[in-house]
Parts: sequence; C-alpha cells; structure tokens
Amino acid sequence: MQIKPRQHLLDIWRAAARHLFDDGKLVWGDTDGLSSVADAERLLCLLYPATEVPAFRLDQPDTTERDVLRALERVGSRLEIPPNLITVLSQFMRTHTGPDDSPTFSGGHYFRPADPKQELTYEQTQLGIVDAYSMSVTLCLATLGFLKVYEENTTRPEVRRSLGELRDATNTRLTAAMVSLLRSFTVNVFDAESEQGRRLIQVIGQNQQSDRAVLQHFSRRFRPLRATIIESLSRGIEVDESIRDESQLFECGWAWGVVKDAPAVVDLDVPVNGQPDGIADRLPYVYFTVVALDGIQDLFSERTLTLGLLDADQQKLAEALRLRWELSQQYWSAIARFGTERWPLEDLPWQTTGLRLESEYFSLTVAAILVHDLIRRRATDDDLTRTVAIMERLADRGRVTSRMTRDDPTVGLHHPGVTMPLAGSGRSGAPLEWRMTDFSAQLLKRIIQLAALSRNIAAQDRLIRLGEQAFEHLWSRRIEDGDGAGLWDNAAAVFPDAAVGRRLSWSITERITECLVAARGLYEQEPIRSPELAELARELLSEATHLFGKEQLETSATVDGGRGRAMRSIENRLDHARDLVDERPATAFALALPVLRELDTLAQARGAAAEEM
Repeated sequence: MQIKPRQHLLDIWRAAARHLFDDGKLVWGDTDGLSSVADAERLLCLLYPATEVPAFRLDQPDTTERDVLRALERVGSRLEIPPNLITVLSQFMRTHTGPDDSPTFSGGHYFRPADPKQELTYEQTQLGIVDAYSMSVTLCLATLGFLKVYEENTTRPEVRRSLGELRDATNTRLTAAMVSLLRSFTVNVFDAESEQGRRLIQVIGQNQQSDRAVLQHFSRRFRPLRATIIESLSRGIEVDESIRDESQLFECGWAWGVVKDAPAVVDLDVPVNGQPDGIADRLPYVYFTVVALDGIQDLFSERTLTLGLLDADQQKLAEALRLRWELSQQYWSAIARFGTERWPLEDLPWQTTGLRLESEYFSLTVAAILVHDLIRRRATDDDLTRTVAIMERLADRGRVTSRMTRDDPTVGLHHPGVTMPLAGSGRSGAPLEWRMTDFSAQLLKRIIQLAALSRNIAAQDRLIRLGEQAFEHLWSRRIEDGDGAGLWDNAAAVFPDAAVGRRLSWSITERITECLVAARGLYEQEPIRSPELAELARELLSEATHLFGKEQLETSATVDGGRGRAMRSIENRLDHARDLVDERPATAFALALPVLRELDTLAQARGAAAEEM
C-alpha cells in the first residue's frame, strides 16, 4: 500500500474532527480520567500537521485549501477554525494547571498499578512523566508557531486578547516542561561486579569475550564521553563522583520522571514555580530516552529557529537539554554498535540492564536512538545499511510483515503491549507500570526517518518498500465503524488472537500522524542521484545536441511549418534536460531518449525528401 501523506492525513483529520468536535466546540468524550498525555495527543493530531505541512496550514485563513476545509467542517468554517482552535488550546492549558497556577503533566489513566488488585490514588494519577513533558514541548512549539503567524492575520479584539492569554500560558507550560525534562535526566554509575554491571557486560560482550576484555574495551570506547560528562558537572548534570573511576560502568538518559533529589532549576530570569520533588530512581530507560529525544529535537527545528519561538530563559534551557540530547545519543549509539563484529543491537531481542526485561520493543527503542544519532551525524555509511537490516528483522519478528502462527506470543507485543515497571514509583504508594502498544507505529516512523537519511538507492528502496508494508499493516488496524471510526486501534483486524478488539487509542493515532508528516518530508526531498545514470544521460545529451546542431544546418528553427515547430520543441526539451542532469539524471535520461528518436525521424524524412528530388 503506497503511503499518500496528503490523502491519509485528510482522512485522519476528517475522523478526528468528527470524533472531537461538535459545531466547533471540543467534546473530550470518554477519557478514562484526566491525562495530559492523552489530551496533548488528541490536539497534536490536528495541530502538528497544521504547523509542519504548508498545504495544511490553518494560521492564514485566506490560504486554507478547500479539501482541508471539507475535512475540518466539524471544527468550523474558514474564519472560525483558528479562533476555535485557540479556545480548545486555552481549555487544555487551564485544565492541566495546578492550584498554584503552575502547569501539571499528569500521566493519568496511562499509569497502571503493578498489582491489578490495587487501585491508583488520585495523587498517583497526577504524577508527571517524561511522555507528558516531551509531548508538551512539541504541542507548545506548534501552538506558539500557530499563534505567531495567525496574529498577523486577525484584527478582532476579542480574538487577539484570547491569543495573548494563550501565548502566555503556552510559554509558561513550555518552560515548565523543559525544566522537568532537565530534572528527569540522569547518569547511573555502577560497579562492573554488580548485578547490573554483569548484565551490561553480557549484553555488549555477547559472551564472545572475557568480562575483563569487555570492561577494558568499554573504558577505552567511552573515555571521551566520560570526560564530557565530568566536564558537564558544572553545567547542572547530577552524577556520582565515582564516574571518574574508569573501572566503573555507567548509563545515561532519561528516567521515567523527575528523579529523586533532583535540584530545582533556579538560574532563570523568571522563576519557575511548581517544581515538585522527584521520586524516580536514577535509572535511565531507553524508552523514555527516545521519547525525550523526539521532543527535544523540536527545540532546534528550522521552524522554531526561523520564527524565534524561544525566549531567553527557554534558549538557555534548550542549550542545557541539547547537551543531554547529544550525550544520550552518543552513549546508546555506541552501546548498540559496541565491538568489532556483530552489534549488540543485532542480537535480538534487546535486554535491559536495570530492569532485567527483554523484548523486540526494547530493540526498537535502542534502534530509534541509533537512528537519531545517524541523523545527527548524517551517517550514510555501513552503519545505516546495517540498521536497515535490523528494521527488516524487527518487522518480521513483530509480525508486521510476516503472518501470525497459531497461539503466536508476538500478539502481546501489540496487544496488550509491553509493560515496564516505573522504578521508584512505590514512593508514591502502589508501584506503577507503563505500557507501550505502539510498536508498529514506532517502527514505521524510524523506517521513514532512515529512508529520508539514506543516499543509497538500494537501501532507500528497501526502506520504502518496508515502510509501505508497515503502513498497510497499520492502515488495516483502523477502526471501521462506531466510536473512533477512522482512527486507531483495532489490533484484532490483523491479530485475530488479540484478547480485546478495537479501542480508540490517541497514542497510536498521534504517532501515525507523525509518520505521515515525516513521509511528506521524505517525498519533498530530491530523489537520490545515480552517478551511472548521470554519465549515461550526459552521453545521450551530447549526442542529441550534436545531432540537433546538424539538423539546424539544414533547417532554421525560425521557419514556419511543422518542421520548424518540431525543432523549437526539441531545443526546449534539450535545454530542460541539461538543467536536470545533475540533480535528476534519470529524468534527463528519459527526456533525451524521445529527442533522439525525433531527431532520427527528422533526419530520415530529410534524406527521403532529398532522394525524391
């Protein structure tokens, strides 16, 4: 199934608008309790494409396209849509604000008790989580960009007043989310003889070397990164001094929430209220690290920089987050590719060291960090080619591109999903868990990102075909009727053994929306240039140019009649093909061939006419 970003995004917008809006007013529907994560996901299904895809822009009503208006007719008319979105976004900001007027980042019903017999307290549902912080960064940046452009296109006093209030609330929330992300980053240092140390050595050594050899290799490989972390102590990174000892192992990344004893961020021009004490253990999770990386990269996007969306405090926070962003990518990318032969990441499934879990989902999350790192350093070498093979294996093992078997345990990867205990959550009451059900959507997103990065024709072709298969799998899981029709997720449609049928999931719907926006970016790129085709195209054009010059000796392009018109057409097409030969050699090749045929036809006709005379 070919991915058609515009058509499929319109389908999602039409379904989301039908589900969320009634006569321009938001209808939250059944939310299973308050969750800032779920609410942000709902809004991003609409706002993310509207701010990332020029054809879907809603901030300039005069330019909104007709098919977009038809898809969003439940939201309002051309002039009503922006004010209605401002109202909805303002409602979100008010809803997720605490009694002290500080933003809240509740996980809500996404939290689950580790013991099904226990129930969550209200206080536990209000705990902040990295998903909420990262999602808020993306939502706030999209909102600020939307407001900045729309402000120049409206003069209505009441709308401009609401716009100003929303901008202030959004800036407050963005700063709070960035502060929370800073306080959730951690570096965990542990001894090689500890249980976690032995597991890390086993994962990266793959039982192919002695523990001593693996430890020495780790020390050499991570010496520069260790030095960078030590130098960063003065820049707010909390880490045990034992990291200076090269016999110690370490991991870095994001915990599930604000870590225990994380200091408040105070060196800002405008103080940030509502910095709750952390309870999370200093244990990095690859899943939450990927979630954080996805949100942080939006702080450095071209749109954010072009529109100047960050104030002075936010720019300072962004630089601090960028440091942690780079440290995490470098660390996990090196861990994934550790050694000189088979990568640890190629040894599926991945085993987490701190929680002693293993799953293809964790392999995907480590691969996602590797993809981030490949994009950061624009790697188009062997690393990318090997990552393509990993994605193909994950798609197969996850039954995205292969058929199910009887009583296939892989069903659990998609439904009910992979569950992680949240280390340290017991400090709030009953221990909590977090469940991930978006394996297929996350896989598709990383495939598209790799395809956009690849400059190898064979590798990109493999990725595009793999992406189309993954997208067809996901599209088959749309809910066809009833509540949530046109949205996700009906896992039973492709996994008949799934214990539960369809259930509206804004998490999966939002991630598929991200995939389609990323696919649009992929198709916006110039096609990969083939050096071989470029050389052939130049040879064809050289011959065509020579033959054209020869024909001009016999026929003036300025004369009237069919022959003169044909000569002028050939000249225009040759000029066009020469313009394309460097960037699109295949197109230039295709244009040159019919020109050569026409020149041959003209030469034959001229020869035949000469014989008759």
